[in-house]
Amino acid sequence: MNRLPASSSTSSIVLALAADAAAVVLFAAIGRDTHEHGLDPAGVLLTAAPFLVGALIGWALSRAWLRPLAVWPAGVAIWLCAVVLGLALRGLTGGGLAVAFQIVTAVTLAVFLLGWRLVAAAVIRIRNRRAVA
Repeated sequence: MNRLPASSSTSSIVLALAADAAAVVLFAAIGRDTHEHGLDPAGVLLTAAPFLVGALIGWALSRAWLRPLAVWPAGVAIWLCAVVLGLALRGLTGGGLAVAFQIVTAVTLAVFLLGWRLVAAAVIRIRNRRAVA
């Protein structure tokens, strides 16, 4: 997975950052809808905020802009920071931290934040094979 091209063009960085933000907001929206809290934009963003902050810190720590499509280390660092720091910030702001929620958060954000990168890697691999053939 870490053999992806060094796709650090401005457009790939912006798209990767947007995809990560969309993944976190989708996670928050699904959670709010599942628990019947409503899907008003302000509520969704408020729910997503701690996890967005965590993901942004993951971007900074991993220097994800250097290889924004890479699962390792960028994707994993962004995922771990979104989960760990997001849960910590949620707890500090009075949000619930039930063990079941922590597990669902870790699994769902792994699927969302790493999943799109795995799909991107597969697409790149297929395109590269077709270009060689």
